[in-house]
Amino acid sequence: MDMDNGSIEILKTFALAFLPLFVAMEPVGIMPVYLSMTRQMAPHERSTVLFYSVLTAAAITIAFLVVGKAVFFVLGITIKDFQIAGGLILLSIAISDIVQTARGIPDIIPTTGIGIVPIGTPMIAGPAALTTLLMISDLYGFTVTLAALVTNLIIIWFVFIWADTVVRYTGESGARGISKVVSLLLAAIAVMMIRKGIEGFLR
Repeated sequence: MDMDNGSIEILKTFALAFLPLFVAMEPVGIMPVYLSMTRQMAPHERSTVLFYSVLTAAAITIAFLVVGKAVFFVLGITIKDFQIAGGLILLSIAISDIVQTARGIPDIIPTTGIGIVPIGTPMIAGPAALTTLLMISDLYGFTVTLAALVTNLIIIWFVFIWADTVVRYTGESGARGISKVVSLLLAAIAVMMIRKGIEGFLR
């Protein structure tokens, strides 16, 4: 009975660590962005983007979990600084995509490097995810937080695999439509990140 209670307690603690990180990393919300950015890529290129995205996010989040507080303290960087920087990167990408379409300029085919920036970071391993990591690490400890992080990264991997299947079925016109809607949403998300960073400074 004690073992059962202990197992339930462990699962409960894991769930409490997993859920806020799942919301912060937004695997379902990132999928349309992945779709739009890889719409003109060959299957093997999308696989490379997938690998780079998850590997980059894993490296950044695990490193941040281990030494994040110390590095930020030494460099004098705050989470608010990170929010503004990440928001500016995403906003520039969104504006570039929208302006190209408005001027009738052909879309530039992205390289597999987009798996590192902006998908790996700041989209997956962004300010929200890094802030959440620090919070749940303080609350539930390093081991539980690491387990929750790895589980979320595995989920993102599978979500991106399904996204690749969706690209094949939506076709070029459908993918382009998704791309432009996502560009507007991406701009709004970027502005929100910048706003939260500025609000943090004003407080």
